[in-house]
Amino acid sequence: MNPSGVAFVDGRYCPVEEARIPVLDMAVTKGDSTYDVVHVWRGRFFRLDDHLDRFEASMKALRLDPGLDRAQIEDVLHGCVRRAGLQDAYVSMTCTRGRTAIPGSRDIRTARNGFYAYAVPFVWINTLEQQELGASLWISGRPRIAPESVDPAVKNYHWLDIQMAQFEAYDHDAQLVVLRDMSGGITEGAGYNVFAYVDDRWITPAHGVLKGVTRQTVIEILAEDGIPLEEGHLAEEALLRASEVMVTSTAGGIMPVTTVNGTPVNSGHPGPQTQHLRNRYWARHEDPRWSTPVR
Repeated sequence: MNPSGVAFVDGRYCPVEEARIPVLDMAVTKGDSTYDVVHVWRGRFFRLDDHLDRFEASMKALRLDPGLDRAQIEDVLHGCVRRAGLQDAYVSMTCTRGRTAIPGSRDIRTARNGFYAYAVPFVWINTLEQQELGASLWISGRPRIAPESVDPAVKNYHWLDIQMAQFEAYDHDAQLVVLRDMSGGITEGAGYNVFAYVDDRWITPAHGVLKGVTRQTVIEILAEDGIPLEEGHLAEEALLRASEVMVTSTAGGIMPVTTVNGTPVNSGHPGPQTQHLRNRYWARHEDPRWSTPVR
């Protein structure tokens, strides 16, 4: 058991602190890789198949081959969690471009792709205690990388725009940040999607964002409950006048936002609809239709 985490690199398991990838891997030198993250809660993976579907689609889009089939990747993820002995875990899988076969060559067609994975204790963007109060969100003036250049539907490590925007949020005493596209529409934040309750309906951006698995779970719950939802354009002014705001992520679930750009959202407390959705979301983790026990 290693409660700090276990990784799988170069075909073997090791303590996460010992995991390394080559400095010449193009994941390091070019940011050329894709990844996905699934979580384990109380000993059960949540929507593992959906995460594996997205990971496979991302690798196909980037012409990457991890050298393992889907069943083998799934075995590795179970193996990382099992060897770490974690009941609640953040489990990541990555496929990298690797390095070219000929030293000094830039012919990426000759690269041998790499694969690694790890399981570490559950990562919270906002802890459960923080969620009781709600988070503060800042709308950055820095635009998100255009999806025509880097498709956000393919999960990637091109985060420099988000990282710099996060500093901007900190400068304004905000915990979270969201970026806009070049037309001014709200997109996404650092690993989370945004929802706003405006004019008797929820709105979540549909363009220029990762289609998060937690986001999809919220969409399904809203449909089951008959609550109106619009996947489309979320304007800054709509976000600023919303009566409820929340962000969604594998790293924390459904997280209430109670302040946007320094102004309270409605009463400044987590709203009743957000609280209802949080309860419905976590209840799904015990449901075998949505969760899988760690082997």
